[in-house]
Amino acid sequence: MMTMNEEIDTRRHMPLGLARRGYRGVIQHLDTTDVGSALSGLELESRLLELGFVEGAKVEILHEGIVGRDPIAVRVDTVTIAVRRREAMAIIVSDLNGL
Repeated sequence: MMTMNEEIDTRRHMPLGLARRGYRGVIQHLDTTDVGSALSGLELESRLLELGFVEGAKVEILHEGIVGRDPIAVRVDTVTIAVRRREAMAIIVSDLNGL
């Protein structure tokens, strides 16, 4: 059984791939299991880290593609990066307003 604090914590963490334009948050961790990427979990994690998707980095979704809202343009600290939504599902974030 979850405590109230665990339930609140679970609700405010989500994959970046679910966020909409204008979302601002902080990266909590990467979870590459069951993302559905063509890359292996280790390869995807390595690429995301190289792009700057590291724990504690601030992120903001700046733009969404026209077809299926994919890809998304994400500002990671001071760099803007385009990433597919299915790969953004591996980036677990928390809302800046929830901190």
